[in-house]
Amino acid sequence: MPNTLRLLAALFAGTLFGLGLSVAQMIDPAKVLNFLDLTGNWDPSLAFVMAGGLIVNAVITPLILKRGRPLLAEHFRLPSKTEIDKRIVIGGAIFGIGWGLAGYCPGPMITSLSFADSDIITVVAAFIVGTFASRWILAHRSS
Repeated sequence: MPNTLRLLAALFAGTLFGLGLSVAQMIDPAKVLNFLDLTGNWDPSLAFVMAGGLIVNAVITPLILKRGRPLLAEHFRLPSKTEIDKRIVIGGAIFGIGWGLAGYCPGPMITSLSFADSDIITVVAAFIVGTFASRWILAHRSS
């Protein structure tokens, strides 16, 4: 039963996130591209969506972490690495370039799969190839 409850909670959270992306029109790559176009048709709405997410996170996360453990897990899974290194900077730059070129980051990209047009399928395919390629490179670099 607890596993079913966790799956239902994940489904609810994902659905709520996707709905929020849709309402904020963040599944439209033109919104992202217009946000990045500072000298043209600049659209600041993405900044408001990000600020809203940051504010909610800044207020709620400390309250959640005061609990002894999560509601549906044995313990909190927090990152142990806290320093900014070369991999984080390079990965962030690659992510930002891809986001700027395609107009999608992973959340809106997955939400946009419901449209099933050739553009989004191409972006998702590139995302999957890039994810597996980076994992393969890191695995072979370590050994």
